[in-house]
Amino acid sequence: MADRYAVVGNPVAHSKSPDIHAMFARETGEDLVYERLLAPLDRFVETVQAFRRAGGRGCNVTVPFKGEAFRFAGEHSERARVAEAVNVLRFDGDRVFGDNSDGVGLLRDIEHNLGVPLRGRRVLLLGAGGAAQGVLGPLLSAGPARVAIGNRTLEKAERLAARFRQAGAAAGPCARSFEALAGEAFDVVVNATSASLDDAELALPAGLFAPGALAYDMMYGKGMTPFLRAARTEGAALLADGLGMLVEQAAESFLVWRGVRPDTANVLASLRAS
Repeated sequence: MADRYAVVGNPVAHSKSPDIHAMFARETGEDLVYERLLAPLDRFVETVQAFRRAGGRGCNVTVPFKGEAFRFAGEHSERARVAEAVNVLRFDGDRVFGDNSDGVGLLRDIEHNLGVPLRGRRVLLLGAGGAAQGVLGPLLSAGPARVAIGNRTLEKAERLAARFRQAGAAAGPCARSFEALAGEAFDVVVNATSASLDDAELALPAGLFAPGALAYDMMYGKGMTPFLRAARTEGAALLADGLGMLVEQAAESFLVWRGVRPDTANVLASLRAS
């Protein structure tokens, strides 16, 4: 029988992960099936354990369970430990291993697929919730000249920035409220807030996008979001959604499970075309 994997979330019906992993399996010749699991908000662990008992080999974890998945895993990769969030679970007998592929997925999409190196760049990460904390470590590791965390609530941004400074990040992030970003400009602006999910605008000051800047919305499948529309109006040179990040983090998950990393170019092109 084919090995079973799944994405667990609430909601989860919209997830493209089954299509992505089916393409990866055909490309690599790996024998697996991948499904969606809708977990009740108060029954994440029970849902995962039932899947595991039925022969499941691993799971991707999406909103709102990444923090709970971190607590559920008995062992963690370094990047999961730093993020305090898990989006990849691997079941090794009695052991549950937790990893986080979000940050490396974002980094690979920006630097490899979009051709924007982060070393020496000024980077603004919007948001201080789970999505932001999952990608902040890899962003810092890429060697940017500066990383700022911008958030509507300054205190939340300050807590996240302080945690990564205490972790010994090479270029510790600074925290700013949206209003305090006035007068600053960045080469890369990443929207990790949930605003695009609801087609909501962010109350950002003008002038955030330096000449040639990349505006990156981690949301995918929403078309030209309010964030991307505003970025285009403000003169951002390159606009991108999170579909490339989704594919790249999926490839990293596949590597964690199967020991082989699929090529992502054809899969991403296929999803863009559809």
